[in-house]
Amino acid sequence: MREISGIHPIAKRNIRKTKPICIIFLVSFIMKQPVFGQNPEHNQKNDSSVDRASNVRHQMDLIDIGYRIIGKNPEMRFDSTWKKPVRLHISGSPTPAYSLTTGFAANVAGNIAFYLSHDLDGNISSILISPIYTQKMQIIVPIQTSIWTKGNKYYAYGDWRFLKYPEKTYGLGGYTSASDATALDYDYFRFYQFFLRKLKNNIYGGIGYEFEDHWNIKELNVPAGTHTDFDKYGFSPKSVSSGFALNILLDTRRNSINPEGGFYGNMVFRQNLVALASDHNSETLLIDLRKYFRVSHNSNNTLCFWSYNWLTLSGNPPYLDLPSNGWDTYSNTGRGYAQSRFRSKSMVDLEGEFRFGILNNGLLGGVVFGNAESYSEISKNRFEVIEPAIGAGIRIKFNKFSKTNICIDYAFGKGGSNGIFTNLGEVF
Repeated sequence: MREISGIHPIAKRNIRKTKPICIIFLVSFIMKQPVFGQNPEHNQKNDSSVDRASNVRHQMDLIDIGYRIIGKNPEMRFDSTWKKPVRLHISGSPTPAYSLTTGFAANVAGNIAFYLSHDLDGNISSILISPIYTQKMQIIVPIQTSIWTKGNKYYAYGDWRFLKYPEKTYGLGGYTSASDATALDYDYFRFYQFFLRKLKNNIYGGIGYEFEDHWNIKELNVPAGTHTDFDKYGFSPKSVSSGFALNILLDTRRNSINPEGGFYGNMVFRQNLVALASDHNSETLLIDLRKYFRVSHNSNNTLCFWSYNWLTLSGNPPYLDLPSNGWDTYSNTGRGYAQSRFRSKSMVDLEGEFRFGILNNGLLGGVVFGNAESYSEISKNRFEVIEPAIGAGIRIKFNKFSKTNICIDYAFGKGGSNGIFTNLGEVF
């Protein structure tokens, strides 16, 4: 669920190689689709159609390269009028992958980006689909949706997943080590769906429903007489969390795929109820804050900060539904560590990243980043240990119209933990 992050949460992809034939296949798939007639991050109110077209024409992406490989002119991608923001663009690619959690994986990543608004103020909508089969016989089928209606009056987003997912768990709290790992196997279905309405300017409020079902849960190869943290917390071969949630959102970004400025703040209060089929009554609070500073008007270099806080306010959610790294919507928290490396009743995560261009044509960029997490200790209900990580990566322009990048990062955590982490679209 997570390391193959953009390609998908759950298998976050630590890509080792993508062969040229995969890129050619990718390009041939994308070329069949219509494209945007506007730059989703630009201030289109003040720029002419000609200026916007010129800005994108001076950029290069993998699709342009694919056009040239097969002898076609990349200018064919442009709408001659540049006046049709309601256009669909589909990006798709088979991608070999590798992650700490999944081993090698076969993945098909698809990103659909589009506008539902004819005016120039509408936010870009997106759908990410990325089915995966891994070396460790994991099956991952994630779908993430982010839909903005005309004039950004309504916003609907969802996180739907099915997994058959052998993985490791390391116990609860911050004092665990890699040697504490025990093997798990389970099936998992997640359905998160929210509907929000604009309250004022960029502020939205609404409700949603969150449902999580784990079944066929097994602890594997546990030595006789050993009581794992899962056992102590309350092992069960099946668990369900089900509840309604209140959602407040402030989002001033123009493009959630690759923000170059703005602020994102999301607070979700969830109440799981036995009356809705939950195993136990419990309450959780999620606070997700992101801020983007464009360093200069003459470049797209951006300084970004992310604070992700997942807190249990009352009750005892099932073990596999407790806060854990790599289980956010796009499975990106905690680069430097395998998914599920840390788990407890509450977590706080702070990440920072500097994104910069390398080539003037936008095809290649880079990042440096750092993050630090802490998990509450079950017996004391307080944070005592910090789990830091640092890393760097490259960005390859996948689609210049939606500003989608292929992101390849290498991160180092403590205790010798390290690995490649990849995404289709920025980490946050």
